[in-house]
Amino acid sequence: MNILMALSQLEVTGAEVYATTVGNELTSRGHQVFYISDTLTKFHQGRLFKFRFNKRSIPRRFYHVGYLIYLIKKHNIQLVHAHSRASSWSCHVACKITGTPMVTTVHGRQPVHASRKKFHAMGNKALPVCEAIREQLIHDLGVEEGQLVVGYNGVDTNQFSLLKPARNLRPVIAIIGRLTGPKGELCFRLLKQCLDLEKYDVRIISGSPIDARFEVFKQQVTFTGYTDDVPKMLGEADLVIGAGRVAIESLLCGRPTFAIGEANSIGVVTLKNIDHAVATNFGDIGPVDLDIDFDSLAEEIELGLCSKHCDPKVTEQVKKNYDLVSVVDSLENVYQDVYVDVLKKEMPIIMYHRFIQNEFEKGVHGTYLHIDMFEKHLKLLKRMGFESITFEDLSDGKVIHRLAPSKRYIIITIDDGYSDNYNLMLPLLKKYGFKAVVYVVTGETFNRWDVENPYNPENPVALMSAKQVKELAESGLIEIGGHTMTHPRLDSLCMQSQYDEISHNKRQLEDLIGKPLTSFAYPFGVYNEDSNKIVSDVGYRFAVATNSGPLAIHKELFKIRRIAIFPRTNVFGLWRKVRGNYFFRKLK
Repeated sequence: MNILMALSQLEVTGAEVYATTVGNELTSRGHQVFYISDTLTKFHQGRLFKFRFNKRSIPRRFYHVGYLIYLIKKHNIQLVHAHSRASSWSCHVACKITGTPMVTTVHGRQPVHASRKKFHAMGNKALPVCEAIREQLIHDLGVEEGQLVVGYNGVDTNQFSLLKPARNLRPVIAIIGRLTGPKGELCFRLLKQCLDLEKYDVRIISGSPIDARFEVFKQQVTFTGYTDDVPKMLGEADLVIGAGRVAIESLLCGRPTFAIGEANSIGVVTLKNIDHAVATNFGDIGPVDLDIDFDSLAEEIELGLCSKHCDPKVTEQVKKNYDLVSVVDSLENVYQDVYVDVLKKEMPIIMYHRFIQNEFEKGVHGTYLHIDMFEKHLKLLKRMGFESITFEDLSDGKVIHRLAPSKRYIIITIDDGYSDNYNLMLPLLKKYGFKAVVYVVTGETFNRWDVENPYNPENPVALMSAKQVKELAESGLIEIGGHTMTHPRLDSLCMQSQYDEISHNKRQLEDLIGKPLTSFAYPFGVYNEDSNKIVSDVGYRFAVATNSGPLAIHKELFKIRRIAIFPRTNVFGLWRKVRGNYFFRKLK
């Protein structure tokens, strides 16, 4: 996807670190990430547009909106991700005008006033970085719960490992954070009221300029400035004081960590308070700002210096919550939710069965299509600019890439494995350069499940031989998928019978084609929870149904909807079905 990260800041902030860390991970996954911000100092792989969001006059805001519209159109931006109030307001308006999906990560407690309650300006989803912000957005600003998804800070946990205890003659306390705003006030009061500057070697690590009020401490406190070598700085400290990402990274290194932020003091982080620490972003978020009894902190800080490491179980919990890969996995899901919901479009997955050449080959059931019409279908798809992919192309967590910019993807599926798939379909796929997924029944030689239907018996039609299936798989155009041994209604079988039908079919096909199968199709589109579990347990990555399942593919990878193609689906009918909004219109 093409993603625009929007920030408004004049110095290094947690929002910048979040945006660039997540943005770089998204870039490594194949997305194109752009940035727009007043400043951006952290390493980032995408293009930066420097822009003065902090100039907030009414004329300036109109200019902001206009420039954002220009960027969205020029660079084919598919989703905007804002990270501050100033940028989110302008992005919200620009995205409304252009119809662009938008999310906002909310990094701090929001001001409460009448206009903010009426105009949240957070786009389609708001991502509070902790539970405390989520609660504030609901209770103070009236944001709907369904618009909120907690999105923790993403940290590359592989960059941090357990550090050896510091060996200092005098205990080193590292205070890390901005020296402006509430964090600056917090640091000032810690120095003035809580820390014995004769007893401790206090070091302030911040990229902020040092204002006049800190001059009095310069003889006793070391102001080191900003550093990129976080592990080295943490390794030299006997106790780290900070909030948010500072506390997270310190705990990942196993350092004794005193969590205190703009709202409250958690104290030394232990197993007893780690849940509260996570919920408040390690003290940064609470009902009010700076609700801290500073006079009581000195003793707690002294206790914190008695430990050489934090509890290893605390470190493990931090890894679980903030691991960058997991955080970005969740973020990609939110992006897909918003993109599909706002645009009301999804990649079409169409379903054929068998193909005929003559009228006498028609069946009782509507599961056939004349091969001449199939060729017309392929011609239309080619004219519409479709590129066919298979589920193998979307394996290994790449489902989001079906939304790649300037691409129009489709998945063509064919059920049962009739011999005409080899004789009639494959030559046309080769002719027009399309790929397809063929779901093969392996325990029958003809369509017994339809022929022996007591209410509406079908004509017998031959299935492919093992040799033909193998040649399809070796053509480079066909993904072979599982479709059970005998094509039963799975929901009518016990769990063991379902397992036998699904697993034996999978094993036979894998032995035949010499590689693992990726996707499975439920016969008749029918399944139950046992079916879903078995399909996952035997190693499939995807399973397709027909008219059931979520409208968005990524929502449930074992209940994917498909669009059925019938004998009367002409070129116009196919055009209507593959535009991307078929199910959204149908299920209104």
